[in-house]
Amino acid sequence: MSEKQQVSSSYWLDTAPDGRHPALAEDLDVDVAVIGAGIAGLCTAWELTRAGRSVAVLEAGRVAAGVTGHTTAKVTALHSLVYDKLRRTRGPEGARLYARSQSEAIERAAGIATELGIDCDWEARSAYTYARDPGKVEELRAEARAAAEAGLPAEFVTETGLPFEVAGAVRVTGQAQFHPRKYLLALAADLVEGGGRIFEDTTVLGLDEGEPCRLSTATGATVRARDVVVATHYPIFDRALLFARLTPKRELVVAGTIPAGQDPGGMFITPDENTRSVRTAPYDGDRRLLIVTGEHFTPGTGDTRERLERLTAWATGHFPGLDVTHRWATQDNTPTDTVPMVGPLHPGARHSYVATGFGGWGMTGGIMAGRLLAAQITGEECEWSGLYDPRRVKPAVREAPSFLKTQAKVAGHFVGDRLRPSPPVESLPPGEGAVVRAGGHRLAVYRDDDGALHAFSARCTHLGCLVDFNAAERAWECPCHGSRFDTDGKVIQGPATKPLERRDI
Repeated sequence: MSEKQQVSSSYWLDTAPDGRHPALAEDLDVDVAVIGAGIAGLCTAWELTRAGRSVAVLEAGRVAAGVTGHTTAKVTALHSLVYDKLRRTRGPEGARLYARSQSEAIERAAGIATELGIDCDWEARSAYTYARDPGKVEELRAEARAAAEAGLPAEFVTETGLPFEVAGAVRVTGQAQFHPRKYLLALAADLVEGGGRIFEDTTVLGLDEGEPCRLSTATGATVRARDVVVATHYPIFDRALLFARLTPKRELVVAGTIPAGQDPGGMFITPDENTRSVRTAPYDGDRRLLIVTGEHFTPGTGDTRERLERLTAWATGHFPGLDVTHRWATQDNTPTDTVPMVGPLHPGARHSYVATGFGGWGMTGGIMAGRLLAAQITGEECEWSGLYDPRRVKPAVREAPSFLKTQAKVAGHFVGDRLRPSPPVESLPPGEGAVVRAGGHRLAVYRDDDGALHAFSARCTHLGCLVDFNAAERAWECPCHGSRFDTDGKVIQGPATKPLERRDI
């Protein structure tokens, strides 16, 4: 595969330079410590700072550079085909609360962008969930009815701006899209101006839920806080076994410019074809940036390069004027019962909270989480607290099939991956990696472009599943819970907080 076809960098990261924040160098006392500086963490911290709390945000990497920096950035309450399912599993009131909470998040983001004067390419757009298969029309009609009953301006249509015919689509008007990093960097700057503090390159390693709570960090400093929010995408502290109810999903993104006349004029998604999501963004007067997302897969499984080639072929085939400039990947966690988990970290938690499981809809989900957690911490009422409560019990029976399927996959990887045949180290070409057997152990071995070998234990430092190599992104990935490591063994993405253990070969 050519270098051009490798996953490179996100358009959002390339077009929004940031000011760096220091690492935590000394012990700190605050009202609230927020772990994670993605959209959920920053929105929570901003809301709490506005409410008069002293807040510290602790980020292992850079602000808005993880999952949030690789999103498609649709700000919409239409989440594929969620409302008909919610109506059946949570009742009409549950669907209404979901729609209202997500719609309120759109309104909140629009209001903040206006108040702070944020130039974040905010555009009002209609959102569509479509299908090309006539056999899916009744499913779409049911979704349109459920979404409308939940309070969204939804309707079933058969015409869209896409460059191909569809059998039908759910359309919701009054939605939006934006540049997520421009928005969040401005939010972070306002947070600091309001007295909040942000620390980058500060990995949190331990949580003592006393009064106050205590956080230990890789820098050696300790943070004491009355309340702690875990907003690390996948919880690094999982005292309610949330990992058993979350399935990591990774998707690829192809972006490039098209003639402005080819803009389909909306935000589109279909769960068919292994997911295809389409939107555009401002670029210049004659061209728009086209963003196509799809080919979802479990981290650490299969050939990512083939998936990238399929997605690129689909994008260039349907948009022949496309000049591809960026290829990247994004990741999220899907909860077994569809609804994100936002609220107390576990049944006994008094001062620890979590935000996770946004299922690919983290823009409205993260903004909603910030509002909800700030309300809970400051003692305000929020009508949808019960809907998102991670401690929820009633949906457990309904989510049992998905729960069992998730755990079966994890068990399959935990056992089956240890039985796979391994290639000889000598067969590894430069730029490739593989899990090999050496001295009775499984090693993750990567050969760099100069031919040197880099070897690590293949056991993920989270719960011990074996990692596998993602050649398109040159990263080690855990198929069980989605932890990712670079070719030097360093953590790229949690829930792991420790690097792969280096080995000699």
